[in-house]
Amino acid sequence: MNITEYTIELRDVHLFAHHGVMQQEREIGAWFTIDIKLGISDYSCTGSDCIDGTVSYADVYEIITQEMKKPSRLLENVCSRISESIYKTFTAVTWISITLCKDTPPMGGDRLKAAVTLNSKR
Repeated sequence: MNITEYTIELRDVHLFAHHGVMQQEREIGAWFTIDIKLGISDYSCTGSDCIDGTVSYADVYEIITQEMKKPSRLLENVCSRISESIYKTFTAVTWISITLCKDTPPMGGDRLKAAVTLNSKR
């Protein structure tokens, strides 16, 4: 079988962080949800069942949590940092799609969410 690419996903990563344009958002913090998809080529684990040839979900999660700890005014900036860090860590990643959602933005709406999606290619 000729496999050209895999997609790895982490869905509904729910983290507390300090992002927002308003100073109060960065001080108090809020809950965020992240969905991330990674396009992987040169997948050397296929047929070998060896973890060394794959992109570790745990390592991707660690990158996300580390970047989410850095307060930012813009969600776009957070997504960009996550993307850059993943590209630096995993050479097999060819594209990334990240949706970062602020679960309770301070806009007064009931069950309102605000999200940014970054789509990038290496």
